[in-house]
Amino acid sequence: MVGGRSRGNGPSAKRSARWRRVATVGVAVSILAALAGCVPASNASAHGTPTHKPHATKTARPTASAPNPALSHPATVEPASTPEPAPTLLPVPAGTVVAEGDVASPKGSIHYHYRVVANGDNTYTAQYSGFTSTVPIPVSVTLIDIAPNVGDGLTWHGVGDHVLGGPVTTATSSTGSLGSEDQPSYLTSIVTYSSAASADGVPVELGPNKVLAVNTVKWSVPVRQSNVHPADGGSRTFATGKVTATTSGGAPKSYVVAPGDITDVVAARFGISVADLIWLNANLQVFGDQQYLYEGTTLNLDPDGI
Repeated sequence: MVGGRSRGNGPSAKRSARWRRVATVGVAVSILAALAGCVPASNASAHGTPTHKPHATKTARPTASAPNPALSHPATVEPASTPEPAPTLLPVPAGTVVAEGDVASPKGSIHYHYRVVANGDNTYTAQYSGFTSTVPIPVSVTLIDIAPNVGDGLTWHGVGDHVLGGPVTTATSSTGSLGSEDQPSYLTSIVTYSSAASADGVPVELGPNKVLAVNTVKWSVPVRQSNVHPADGGSRTFATGKVTATTSGGAPKSYVVAPGDITDVVAARFGISVADLIWLNANLQVFGDQQYLYEGTTLNLDPDGI
């Protein structure tokens, strides 16, 4: 007894009793909550407990309009269960004359005849005959795609650059190779120019690389035969690009890749294999495992154009 009161009956004792009751209820609630968590999922569903399914994350398909350069790689061919014939292109037969003409400089001081002949292995030889020249310097000839003007200084020596010689009044003949050029018909001009070693003591108009004559070349290269025959089967998903040119026979010649185009689907659209498409387009670059093509790329579909 303290001051006439029992210590167990004072305010402090009452407050302690209340806190013990609250603590006991809290423990009980915690135990019930833990037990509730142990209820099997099937029972939880049966009692209306909502279940949460993870949402599928959509991975954006790469498009040709925004490729990742790190994924760029050469197109490849998947192994086929049945071997397919290798694409072939027959060369123009040996001895076929594919271009021929006469050249005379504007002042009549240079004359010669030329003709370009197939070697039978997708290469060509240029034959020059009847060459005469009264200009006091040696002259050369080359084939070029963009014609210069007489009097220009030649900055690119084109394809099949060859020294004709001179000065000479007795007609001479010579031959020159067009190198590895297998489709020369884009070379629209034959250019005769000065091959003087130095400008010293030479008139300005006859200085080194001065253009002396420019003539148009008329080609008649026959179409080379192939076992690859593309035919447009129509636009489809993953092959929605456009045919931008056709051959004289109406076959597709070039195709511009649209966003999302895939190599094997584009090949299927034109009735050819992926191997054929790669053969028609050397070093074809794609990206991703699906081999997406790069938007805006122009694909060659003409065997005679390779």
